[in-house]
Amino acid sequence: MSAATERTHRTTARSGSRAAPSVSAWSAWSTRPVRRGRPLRLGAVLAVLVAAVAGCAPQEDTGSAAPPAGLSTGTGCAKGRLATVADGKLTVGTDKPAYAPWFRDDDPAGGKGFESAVAYAVADRLGYARSDVVWQTVPFNSAVAPGRKKFDLDFNQISVSDERRRAVDLSSGYYTVRQAVVALKDSPAAKATTVEDLRHAKLGAMVGTTSLDLVNDTVRPGRQPAVFQKNDHAKTALKNGQVDAIVVDLPTAFFITSAEIPEARIVGQFPSSGGRAEQFGIALDKGSGLTACVNRAVDSLHEDGTLARLEKTWLSEAADAPVLT
Repeated sequence: MSAATERTHRTTARSGSRAAPSVSAWSAWSTRPVRRGRPLRLGAVLAVLVAAVAGCAPQEDTGSAAPPAGLSTGTGCAKGRLATVADGKLTVGTDKPAYAPWFRDDDPAGGKGFESAVAYAVADRLGYARSDVVWQTVPFNSAVAPGRKKFDLDFNQISVSDERRRAVDLSSGYYTVRQAVVALKDSPAAKATTVEDLRHAKLGAMVGTTSLDLVNDTVRPGRQPAVFQKNDHAKTALKNGQVDAIVVDLPTAFFITSAEIPEARIVGQFPSSGGRAEQFGIALDKGSGLTACVNRAVDSLHEDGTLARLEKTWLSEAADAPVLT
């Protein structure tokens, strides 16, 4: 998860099918032992070689201009050819509860909230109707843990990292996110304007998230940060004064301060570190045969402006917050 919403809430995982490596027709010819006996005619040999090379040549995609058909026609990404957990269905995982602004009313299947909307958009590009999408509860930690998965795709505000990619496949990024600090308005931490100002505060974040990584690696507080299994626990600790501030992703910070803890405020957001933007990616089984198709789907949603439109619809509040220097 990015932070905040990377939800401590998560804890179940699975791994998908692996695509077997292919051997080209040309290499097959080059390694075939020479047969002794009746010689082949030169014309016959040339005809076979030409056919083999033609079979290896890139084929022109003649699919329709419509995104779903264009994505699947002649590419191996057609709905009927995808090796999904359930035939003809696309099984999508997320944590429970499913928080706003990523989902609305704790209902992933409702199509409301940014990640719910993106999930259905990706499914559409893969050729699956809304009725073909099956939602499954998958704790965050399970979604990114090694091991075979029981879902095809998982949306859990999972920040893409090299470490996580050693355990699961992660798609192209579908959302660029920053981490933010939330504190009660009357807390000394609420007055912080720099990272240095936070070093003496008691900070909290969810376990296994980039939020906690940022606390440890960027803030490097003088006091041991509090670690929570779920963001709900972190929010309770904030309200009870057990921590001075918590670190979550920016959209979650806006939701906490506007709908859950109105007596809290966003202290500020952290700039992107190392010039590399943090992005959420879709989790898939390690070596999943669906990964290339999902990447193409996400990329097409970027290119035609669909992701930008969905972000504006569901995450428009998470636009501006002071940057901690």
